[in-house]
Amino acid sequence: MSLQTSREFSLTRTAMKAELLDADTELKLAYAWRDQRDEAALHRLITAYMRLAISMAGKFKRYGAPMNDLIQEAGLGLMKAADKFDPDRGVRFSTYAVWWIKASIQDHVMRNWSMVRTGSTSSQKSLFFNMRRVQARLEREASAVGETLDKHQLRQMISTEIGVPLHDVEMMEGRLSGSDYSLNATQSAEDEGREWIEALADESAQAAERVEEQHDTAQLRNWLLTAMQGLSDREQFIVRERKLRDPSRTLESLGDELSLSKERVRQLEAAAFGKMRKSLEMQSREVFRSEEHTSELQSPA
Repeated sequence: MSLQTSREFSLTRTAMKAELLDADTELKLAYAWRDQRDEAALHRLITAYMRLAISMAGKFKRYGAPMNDLIQEAGLGLMKAADKFDPDRGVRFSTYAVWWIKASIQDHVMRNWSMVRTGSTSSQKSLFFNMRRVQARLEREASAVGETLDKHQLRQMISTEIGVPLHDVEMMEGRLSGSDYSLNATQSAEDEGREWIEALADESAQAAERVEEQHDTAQLRNWLLTAMQGLSDREQFIVRERKLRDPSRTLESLGDELSLSKERVRQLEAAAFGKMRKSLEMQSREVFRSEEHTSELQSPA
């Protein structure tokens, strides 16, 4: 027996020996953690449901990930569930934990099974984990009534069943049928040891884009400062408290502080925004005219 297999067996055996919690005990432990941050209660709750996490991890072995890794991810999902569980909602912890455990395992599989061939959108994720199961069921149902589905019919039915575009089904079918390559594998001997990862396009913002974004952000900040300077002290105070503070102040609280009615504060706020809008529009027009003038000077006669 290998070391990894022995470790998996030990984890499973320990989990199977853990206590089975009734609904009342489960609630008491959940309240103890939420209200008192009782770590002993949290540990007891997690340990009791580790068998559930291991059982769910076993369902993902077919994706080729080591069982020990799947169990660890399932455990992380279980811990997140225990930390976020609200006992006042009237739902059993086991029911709530299933979602977190499954999500944690699926994210791990999507990250590690094949980063090149699998998608990352919610629809691609659903397709990845359900396509083979839905396909097998549709084929069984067709066979039971003596029908044979061609590939196009099958893809169309999978598309309808899972609720994704037909193109996504065709793409995922090709991805799942290919081999799983490492991004660090060498492309060929002729490429002087070049790895596949070097051929991937860099989707991050390029230098020119970053400079342009920084310039636009700085310009907008200057415009806003100029617009704010055109307001009275009281208007500036209202704008800062209502829009630049987190959490923002209510009209009522500002009215109490300024000895004004709630409606009067609202009027002052609206007037301040009107002034700022005019200032921003004027500044943007000036920039636009300046750019047009520069373009005319640079254009050939």
